[in-house]
Amino acid sequence: MKELLKSILFDQQKLGWNTRNVRRDFSPAYLYNQEIVVITGIRRCGKSTLLQQIRSEQSEKDYFINFDDERLIQFRVEDFQILYETFIELFGVQKTFYFDEIQNIAGWERFVRRLHDYGNKVFITGSNANMLSRELGTHLTGRYVSHELYPFSFREFLEYKGKVPLPSEIYSTEGKSEIKALFSQYFSVGGFPVFLENQNDNYIKSLYENILYRDVMVRNNLTNEKEIMELVYYLASNVSRLSSFNSLAKTIGVKNASTVSNYLQFIQNTYLIFQINKFDFSLKKQIQNTKKTYFIDQALITRLGFLFSEEKGRLLENIVFVELKRRGHEVYYFSAKNECDFLIRRGNQITTAIQVCFSFDTQETKTREINGIREAMKTYSLSEGLILTNDTEEEITSDSQTIRVVPVWKWALQNNEK
Repeated sequence: MKELLKSILFDQQKLGWNTRNVRRDFSPAYLYNQEIVVITGIRRCGKSTLLQQIRSEQSEKDYFINFDDERLIQFRVEDFQILYETFIELFGVQKTFYFDEIQNIAGWERFVRRLHDYGNKVFITGSNANMLSRELGTHLTGRYVSHELYPFSFREFLEYKGKVPLPSEIYSTEGKSEIKALFSQYFSVGGFPVFLENQNDNYIKSLYENILYRDVMVRNNLTNEKEIMELVYYLASNVSRLSSFNSLAKTIGVKNASTVSNYLQFIQNTYLIFQINKFDFSLKKQIQNTKKTYFIDQALITRLGFLFSEEKGRLLENIVFVELKRRGHEVYYFSAKNECDFLIRRGNQITTAIQVCFSFDTQETKTREINGIREAMKTYSLSEGLILTNDTEEEITSDSQTIRVVPVWKWALQNNEK
C-alpha cells in the first residue's frame, strides 16, 4: 500500500491551482481558525478547485490526496496511518492536510478527529450532505465549520467570461447592455464550470447519471431506477411549483407517500434539488404543508425536464432561490389569500419578502405580484419589499409600504443586498 500511495501522491501533486481559474468566495477566517473546514456541494461545482485555491494560499501544501481515484478502491480506514507515515516520509513534518472526496472512505471521521485533536489543520470536501452531517455530527461535533459551494453565481460567471463590471458600468448604457446580454447566456447555460467550457449536453447527462446512480441509488441501496427518474423529470418540469408527497406518489405510480419522501431526501442529500416549506411558526404545519422544489442549476432543469418557453419566470425564480441559498439565507414561501415567492427568516423574524416574475409589463401581472408581496409585507410588518424581474426597474410606494422593482442581474451583482 505504501508504494502505491507514493505513486498516487506524486501524481496528484500536479493537481495544483491554475491562475486562470475563477477565484471563489471563501472566508479568510476559515484559513486560520482551529476547526476542520468542510467544503460541501453537488458534484462538479468546483469543490476540488476551491481546495486547490486554498492550498495555493497556504505555506504548507503537500499533504494533499484526492480519494476519488480508482487506485484507492481498496483503501480502508486502517490505511490512514500508512498514508500519514507516507506524507511524513515524502514531505517531512507538516500540520496542514487536504482531503478531497474523503466521504469515499468509510470511517474517515475518526482519523480526521485524531488529526484535529493533535493540533493539525484539516480541509476536506464531500458531495453528500446527509453522510457528511451524520459522520461529522457523530464524531466531530464542535470541531468543524462547513462551507457550502454552489455552481458559479452570476458575478462569478462574469469573471469566467472575463468581465468584472465596475459599479459605473451597471448604470451606463453600454455597460448595462453588455451585462444583460451575458445574463441571457447565464440564464440558459447556468454555472457548472466544466459545462461552460464545452456546453455539451452530454456532460449534463453524465453528471446527472453519476448523481442518480452513485449518490442516490448505490449509496442508499435502491433498485427502482424508473421511479426516481420519473420523479426528477416531473420536478424539473414543474420547478418552483407546489407539490405534496401524496401528489408526487400518484404522479410516478408509487403506492406509499413515505417512499417518495425518502426518495426526495436522498436526492436532496446530493444537492441536486432543494425543497422549501410554507412559513408557519408551527413546525408541524410547516412539515404538513405542500412544498416548492428548486434545482441547483438552471442547466439541469432545461436538460432534465420540459418547460414551455413562456415559463421563463419559473427559471428566473430558480436563479433567485439559488442565489439566496448561496448567501446563506433561510428561505420559505408565503401563501394566504395571495402568494409571495420567498420569505427570508432571521432568528424568529421574517425580515424580507421577495417576489419574482420575468415580465412586469401587463396590468394583470402587476396586480398579482403586488397584491402577493403586499399581503406578505402586511402579515410580517415589513415596510419594504422586493420584486425581481428580468428587466424592469421602478419603485412603488403606497400606504407606508415601499416596493423596489429590480432586474435580477442587477440584484445579483449587489453583493449581499437583500
